[in-house]
Amino acid sequence: MLFMDVHNHLPEGAGPKDVADAHAADLRTQEQYGVRYLNYWVDEKDGKVFCLVDAPDAESAHRVHREAHGLVADEIYPVVQG
Repeated sequence: MLFMDVHNHLPEGAGPKDVADAHAADLRTQEQYGVRYLNYWVDEKDGKVFCLVDAPDAESAHRVHREAHGLVADEIYPVVQG
């Protein structure tokens, strides 16, 4: 299943390099949970991050973020690519 997760607030002082490092940590952690983080986008102006993930369920996607770097998404939506 595809999900789009949304992080509504970057940590204070964090930027695109920090998000890239967090994504790399997700990639190192994801396999053990059957998850694949596919892509991410950073909105620096509004301090948001969006992650596209293929996961068996939303909790598995959250688990990877929690274990990899502790920054769990504020929202997660099931999506269908069109």
